[in-house]
Amino acid sequence: MEKSKCLAVIRIRGTIDLRGEIDETMKMLNLNYNCNATLIDDRPSYLGMLQKAQSYIAWGEPTVETITMLLAKRGRTVGNKKLSDIYAKQLGYENLMRLAEALHSCKVELKDLKGVKPVFRLHPPKKGYKKTIKRSFQAGGEYGYRGEAINELIKRMI
Repeated sequence: MEKSKCLAVIRIRGTIDLRGEIDETMKMLNLNYNCNATLIDDRPSYLGMLQKAQSYIAWGEPTVETITMLLAKRGRTVGNKKLSDIYAKQLGYENLMRLAEALHSCKVELKDLKGVKPVFRLHPPKKGYKKTIKRSFQAGGEYGYRGEAINELIKRMI
């Protein structure tokens, strides 16, 4: 059996003039607002959602360090308190780094963690997007599949 990969998905375009089916897809991915991010695995149903909404989102494979940084700086519990090593111990992990490793290896999903919000609210990227958000990453823009380049975008948005 092939090992599944963790994918970081960021919404880079807003909610105005959004077709209904794409809006529903965004809701299923928990990306209700611009600059929201989430972590998912690469099962076929998720990949289909990414393809449907590809002109509104950017995605790629994050590193464990990036996931740890996301959890520490932007992870929130249901009471809007920051995630900490203490909360990670309550979830059954030594610290946030171990939780990030479990998320990265797809042993646990973000949506299944009890009391943790399944979405990260990020800032717009520092110094703005490098290129236009109306073209795909492969065509010199920002949206779509980015691979490892997603890490650089996330670090600018934290």
